[in-house]
Amino acid sequence: MKRIALFLLTNLAVMLVLSVAVNLLGLNRFLTANGLDLMSLLGFAAVMGFGGAFISLLISKPMAKWTTRLQLINNSPHPTHAWIVSTVERFSQQAGIRTPEVGIYEGAPNAFATGAFKNSALVAVSTGLLESMTREEVEAVIGHEVAHIANGDMVTLTLIQGVMNTFVVFLSRVIGYFVDKVVLRNTNDGPGIGYYVTTIVMDLVLGVLAAIIVAWFSRQREFRADAGAAHFMGRKQPMVNALARLGGLDPGEMPKSLAAMGISSRPSGLLALFSSHPPIEQRIARLKETS
Repeated sequence: MKRIALFLLTNLAVMLVLSVAVNLLGLNRFLTANGLDLMSLLGFAAVMGFGGAFISLLISKPMAKWTTRLQLINNSPHPTHAWIVSTVERFSQQAGIRTPEVGIYEGAPNAFATGAFKNSALVAVSTGLLESMTREEVEAVIGHEVAHIANGDMVTLTLIQGVMNTFVVFLSRVIGYFVDKVVLRNTNDGPGIGYYVTTIVMDLVLGVLAAIIVAWFSRQREFRADAGAAHFMGRKQPMVNALARLGGLDPGEMPKSLAAMGISSRPSGLLALFSSHPPIEQRIARLKETS
């Protein structure tokens, strides 16, 4: 969750900086005396959209290190550190990728993987995770994060975010132009206040819709990473136990209610639409169904 939230916030910040920069430099020349140049606008939107997403991806690893105050342990002689690194190495070999950087950070039970490229990624686990889980469960969580890297999930999310950003920038400006020129009947050559206000409002509204779509894709990645962890471990139960532990459930026999996935087992209200991770119960049920 922390990895995805950091990526999305960074993406929004980069988009804002790019928007201010192009306006100050006068690079947004898709509004002409003859109207809206849609091809120029589309090119502008793509540069803005994918630029923000890819810059966010490229700085994701240093940002993660900085925000979590990460301690790298690849060369640490500490027995626990050596075990974590060897686990990451083993799963990386199975996945056919280069061993990522490995780190530990202070915090509640959690772990993350990030990085722009499969062969220069980062896997980190929290002290809370190490203290609250068995070694087998920690290994399953590490397998989950290595699966994210092997599946290229950060790049996939970046491409999806870039497409969504592009549509947000493009559509908000088309709608802003329509409101300014057609609804408010601005006859000046340049855009009026209606264009600027509508564009800002639509950036926010469409940005929320885009975030829902990105979150849905993110939830699908979690199911695949859970299955990847089970594959690395050779069986499902360690990952099932780790998920149960994270969800505050008994990692032994699961409640019978998990067999039937009702609405009560999912996040309620609008928050469910923005969640980057599916409910723990749903992930356990899906994993148990996986062959």
